[in-house]
Amino acid sequence: MFNWLSLVTGIFYIVMGIFVIIYKFFVITLDPTVSYLLGGLMIVYGIFRIFRAVYRLRENKNED
Repeated sequence: MFNWLSLVTGIFYIVMGIFVIIYKFFVITLDPTVSYLLGGLMIVYGIFRIFRAVYRLRENKNED
């Protein structure tokens, strides 16, 4: 269950990163440079979480 939740969280981080880049807003209005950096960081972290969840799901299937 935790791996599926991690997968959904990764997708959420990617969507939130795209939102920050497009609207330049995250709790407060951001400068364009800051919004690109923060949005990019969120997207990279979301991709990391998705890959980690997929790796763990495959690992669990191989153990069965």
